[in-house]
Amino acid sequence: MRFLRKVGLLGCLCAVTAFSVSAAELPSPSTATRSESQPSPLSQPPDQSIRQRGVGEGFCSTTQSIGFSAGAGYGLHILGGKESHDLAWGGISYGRMLGGVKGTDEWYRGNLEFRTELFSGTQWNADTRWVLGLTPHLRYSFATGTRCIPFVDVGAGVTATNIREPDLGGPFQFNLQGGIGIGWLVKDNLAVSLEGRYLHISSARIYDPNLGVNTIIGLVALNWFF
Repeated sequence: MRFLRKVGLLGCLCAVTAFSVSAAELPSPSTATRSESQPSPLSQPPDQSIRQRGVGEGFCSTTQSIGFSAGAGYGLHILGGKESHDLAWGGISYGRMLGGVKGTDEWYRGNLEFRTELFSGTQWNADTRWVLGLTPHLRYSFATGTRCIPFVDVGAGVTATNIREPDLGGPFQFNLQGGIGIGWLVKDNLAVSLEGRYLHISSARIYDPNLGVNTIIGLVALNWFF
């Protein structure tokens, strides 16, 4: 009888020990709550550093961009110019947002971006000539809430060219540019865009003649945001 009591007591002790070990291995409710409320960095959205919210909702103030563009232009007989200056065009740009999203609750909600573009071109009509320029730009990109990003763009800079008479009279010129376009985010940080841009080149009467080059350029561009 005494032997049976000892066996029963030993069994109870084993059961209590097994239950204690199992309970120690289970996570506490507070630990589980912290794990659910604080996801690991790997689970964060990949574009968190460049956007204030989701895709199409605008960019953060620290967002930068690099762009590559190529296209061709059709020369115009306007503003006194005597020849059509048709151009092949290529450019590379660097940009940075000037603050966060503007007009948060307005129809024009979007970002203002300062861009600097280095471009070169080849004139094939009226004759073969070259153009090289550096132009600061201001671009306003609208936040539509979708992957579609319309924008407007203006710029003014300096140009070197060997285009001469009858419209230009020297190698150093200025350029004025203005354009409208639309981009599509093929990835969260990569956009393909189409743009129509007006280009005017003249010397502000440093040289004579100063009739100017006037061209409408169609561009295709890739813009990477980071």
